[in-house]
Amino acid sequence: MKGSTIALGALNGREAAALMVDGKLHDLFIDGDGIRAGTIYRGIAGRPMKGQGGIFLDTPDGSVYLRQIKGIAPGQRLLVQVTGQAEPGKAVPVTAKVLFKSRYAIVTPGAPGVNISRSIRDDDLRDELTGIARDAFDSEDGLILRSSCATGDPEAIADDIQAMAELARNVMADTEGDAEKLVDGDGPHMLAWREWTMTDDVDDSEDAFENNGVLDAIEALSSPIVSLGGGASMAIEPTRALVSVDVNTGGDTSPAAGLKATIAALRELPRQLRIRGLGGAITIDPAPFPKKERRQIETVLRAALKADSVDTIFAGWTPMGNIELQRKRDRQPLSEVL
Repeated sequence: MKGSTIALGALNGREAAALMVDGKLHDLFIDGDGIRAGTIYRGIAGRPMKGQGGIFLDTPDGSVYLRQIKGIAPGQRLLVQVTGQAEPGKAVPVTAKVLFKSRYAIVTPGAPGVNISRSIRDDDLRDELTGIARDAFDSEDGLILRSSCATGDPEAIADDIQAMAELARNVMADTEGDAEKLVDGDGPHMLAWREWTMTDDVDDSEDAFENNGVLDAIEALSSPIVSLGGGASMAIEPTRALVSVDVNTGGDTSPAAGLKATIAALRELPRQLRIRGLGGAITIDPAPFPKKERRQIETVLRAALKADSVDTIFAGWTPMGNIELQRKRDRQPLSEVL
C-alpha cells in the first residue's frame, strides 16, 4: 500500500487517529487519561518550592507545576498552558508562554512579529503569505505561519489566522476569577487535522483502522523487539527512570555490522518512540562499532531527530559509550492507554 492515509476512529473506547505512510504506522494519537497538552487554565499560585525553581498552581483539575518563581506571589492569577504529559508521580507541567496553535497559524501573545516557517523557501510564496498575514492579522501579538501554508488555500489560511487571533484575544483578557479551564487541548482527531497535512486521504469509516492495517501495526508494538533487517534488531523497553534501547547485530559481530545496525536503529528510533508514546530520558546501547565512527553516528542521529515531530535533544555520550537523549513527553505511553 503506497501513499499516506489518515484513519480516524476509536480504540478501546478512546478517540484515536493513525497516520499510515506506505503501509507503515507513521504516527498515532490516542486520547489518554491525563490532561490534554495545550489545555489553558487560569490557575491560582501557591507557595514557591524553594530549591526547585518552580511553583504549584491550583486548577479545577488539580495542581500543575510551573518552572518559574520570579515575580509570582502566592494567590496570584496566572494563565498557563499544559506542555505535555506528567512524569510518574509528578504534577502536570505548564508554561506561562501560552500559544494558540492551529493548522496554518500559531499566535504568540507577548512575542510580537510575523514569522514564516523556514521550510518555505520560495520568495514569491513568502511574499504572498506575508500579504495574507498583513490583511488578516490585526493584533499586537506575534504570528507564526506554519509549513502547511505552503500548500494551503489562501482563504483557509486567512480564516485560520483570524480565528486564532480572536481566540487569543479573548482568552488572554480573561484573567480575573477563580481557577478555571479556559481552553481544552485538542483531541486525537483535531490533532490529526492540525498536524498531519501531507495527505487528503482521510478514512473515518467504522472499519478505518482494520481496513488500513492500523490494528495489526499496533499489535506488533506489544513486543519490545524491532527488526532492523539482516538479523539485526533493537529492543525498546521503558523503565521507571528511562527508556532503554539495546541494539544487536544478530549472528554477525563484526565492527562493520555493528555500525550498520546502529545506523539503522537510529534512523528507525524516532518513529518507534513516537508510535509507542515514549518520552523522557532515552539511553541507547549501540552495537559495537569503531570509536572513530562516532561523528557519522551523530550525523545520522541528528538528521533523524530533525525530521521527527517530537522535540528531542541529543545529550551526548556516556563514559560507557551509550547515547543519551532527552525527549518531550507529549503523549501518554501506548502501554498505558490500551
